[in-house]
Amino acid sequence: MTLICGVDEAGRGPLAGPVVAAAVILGKHFPAHLLKDSKKLAPKQRTMLETLIKEQAAGWTVAVVSHQRIDEINILQATMEAMHNAVSQLQKNHPITKALIDGNRSPILSCETETIVKGDDSIPEIMAASILAKVERDRIMVAYDEQWPMYRFAEHKGYPTKAHKEALKQYGPSPIHRLSFRY
Repeated sequence: MTLICGVDEAGRGPLAGPVVAAAVILGKHFPAHLLKDSKKLAPKQRTMLETLIKEQAAGWTVAVVSHQRIDEINILQATMEAMHNAVSQLQKNHPITKALIDGNRSPILSCETETIVKGDDSIPEIMAASILAKVERDRIMVAYDEQWPMYRFAEHKGYPTKAHKEALKQYGPSPIHRLSFRY
């Protein structure tokens, strides 16, 4: 029997915060027609779909790699680590035979892998993973906004917006900024 999971990440481009990856097994009865790429959904839609995925998917996991780890090993390796951790966690209870990975690079896994460029726009399992990763990362950044409101993380989630760059000029990096990134 073939058991496929979709894998995606959120948070490669921001100047602050973690990178988050998710792995999802939908199952044959999941209403996949409701899914879209997380970037094409409004926040309320993503949150609603996150609940649906967590309640009705055959399996799912989310893995977080910190900004410190990103600075230690670089964003690409941190992304691969997050994806590897998400799939490895899922494999503890599900005999995954293949992982469909969004993008053109794959982490080293104990199952077959296939990379799919723009998979988050075409493959339901990857769409679901993109939603879980994005919602979890956004939730983390909103919590950071409460600690460091001057950076307005709740608005831009750490991405390099004009307001974020201006806050960096005024206040310098916060404890959650990626020091290996250029501001």
